[in-house]
Amino acid sequence: MNNISISNFLTRPESGSVLSFAAVIVFYIIFGGVQLDHLVGSASWVNFAANLGIIALPVGLLMIAGELDISIGAMIPAGSMTVAILSGHYGFPIEVGILGAIALGVIVGLINGYLTVNTTVPSLIVTLGTLVAMQGLVLSSSVLLTGNASVSLAAPEWSKSIFGQLIGGSYQVIIFWWLALVAVYFFVIHRTRFGNWIYAMGGDKVSAHNAGIPVRNMTIWLFVLSSTSAAFVGMCGAILFNSAQVSGGMQYIFNVIVSIVVGGVLLTGGFGSIMGIFFGTLTFAVVSQGIYFTDIDRNWSSLIIGVMLMAAVLMNNFFRKMALTHAPKQKK
Repeated sequence: MNNISISNFLTRPESGSVLSFAAVIVFYIIFGGVQLDHLVGSASWVNFAANLGIIALPVGLLMIAGELDISIGAMIPAGSMTVAILSGHYGFPIEVGILGAIALGVIVGLINGYLTVNTTVPSLIVTLGTLVAMQGLVLSSSVLLTGNASVSLAAPEWSKSIFGQLIGGSYQVIIFWWLALVAVYFFVIHRTRFGNWIYAMGGDKVSAHNAGIPVRNMTIWLFVLSSTSAAFVGMCGAILFNSAQVSGGMQYIFNVIVSIVVGGVLLTGGFGSIMGIFFGTLTFAVVSQGIYFTDIDRNWSSLIIGVMLMAAVLMNNFFRKMALTHAPKQKK
């Protein structure tokens, strides 16, 4: 029974990311001289993972469906600047600023989705265009409306307690949003027909369409989820730090994609899981932030992070091949 359980675990999409997460913790404890309670209890990587994870979830679903969204790099500052300009510079109620940030995310997602499903241009190129366009729009609008590239925001306490509060002086409230979204996405993707549709789209969109799956609508709404999530993270950051800037989101493009790939999602689509994305995000957060808790020379940090992430990706690739190899046998 134990052998069967272990075999079933190793063939699941998230197995590589779970083992990678454990391996990173062990590496830092043994070779980095980090105490387990200090590493696990650190707010820096947990906060980092929460902000990253909220965006990684919908982008991961897009990748499973065979698409990609890199416009998130512009949507994060776009969300933060929208709420700051509306509710900080012009003094509208914070509700107006929040709705404005979310609405902007929805609009950009609809544009990305519409262009992707109605043209032959790959989603990578479509969202690259949106990325550059939104960067220019955010910068020019900020300078035109406020005369500055940064805007202050004094959000009321009730909004801070929901979107931008520090719990215990260290942990951001957005962590609870992340965990709640993980639960919601897990249920929808792994317990409803929508999840089956997304996997089918990643396997073959033509076959999925012929099977009656609303490929076009699903693709559009996945892009809406992606851009809206990025705008939401930017909005929360503005409320937390009482200010917004036109820059600061570009690093999320790399971080999100690496977290998803470490989580076992195929770049070509059709394979992955919510828990894999969750543990992939945790792994990347611990790797990138945990180095600062070790006795390791910081000059080696980039090399160590690169090697550890490559090892995690190779581990995922091995378990993915194992899963694909055993899949036909499980159907008999």
